[in-house]
Amino acid sequence: MTSVTDRLTSRISRIGDRGDRTDVVAVVKLHGVITPTPSPLARGTINLAGVESALTRAFDHDRLKAVALLINSPGGAPTQSGLVAERIRQLAAKKPGVPVLAFCEDVAASGGYWLACAADEIYAHRTSMVGSIGVISGGFGFTGLLDRFGIERRVHTAGENKKRLDPFAPEKPEDVEWLKKMHAQLHEMFVDWVKERRGERLADTEELFTGDVWLGAKAAELGLVDGIGNLRQVVEQRYPDAEIVVAEPKKPLLARLGIGAPAAAQALLDAVAQRVAWSRYGI
Repeated sequence: MTSVTDRLTSRISRIGDRGDRTDVVAVVKLHGVITPTPSPLARGTINLAGVESALTRAFDHDRLKAVALLINSPGGAPTQSGLVAERIRQLAAKKPGVPVLAFCEDVAASGGYWLACAADEIYAHRTSMVGSIGVISGGFGFTGLLDRFGIERRVHTAGENKKRLDPFAPEKPEDVEWLKKMHAQLHEMFVDWVKERRGERLADTEELFTGDVWLGAKAAELGLVDGIGNLRQVVEQRYPDAEIVVAEPKKPLLARLGIGAPAAAQALLDAVAQRVAWSRYGI
């Protein structure tokens, strides 16, 4: 008679054999505003420090058939957008023959679309908002506010341009011109990146680079995405025997202990700024 131990050993062997044969599509979630400073009051943020471990885990899977990026982002910091996208390409270069697929969810706009372009193929839902290939910055002017409350502000600088765009001083035309030049340079880099990654798939129209945003079907028509579909549809069609595995980021020790969160006032300001970023797309 077969012992209980023999039956268990046989079962473990079968599980192991099945797992060894299973192809994997590794999923990385890139959800939230792209910012160097995560906020505990916001619904997710994206930066290289936060997604590095998830990306590394995704590309390290055995029997890897593809890496899928689930993107839901209204954009944010251009440097973090570039850093994350470059890291994706660095890891992809070490896995020749393993495609990177991006799936746009509610929004893949501005920096969110920059991230999508790190993929070899991009898919969107028919209701996804895609594009916004442009640059934006915003702020507030508080001219006269300090005088109203009898507050004297003291600022000392070395360098005549150190106090550009001071929100408590009248806006200077030369400062606005400087900012526009910075925007133009960033916009050019964004356009170059999209052209590099999308190539001949892009429609021959400057409409693409006006900062406009389109729904999925129009984005496909313009060549911003390769097709309409979601993660499970595409994976089941292309890799019917593959297992979909989500690569979770490794939380820093201090975060796991609840230490190191920003001050409440700063966290609130960060959350408001991120709320504004999402609201531009009605979300």
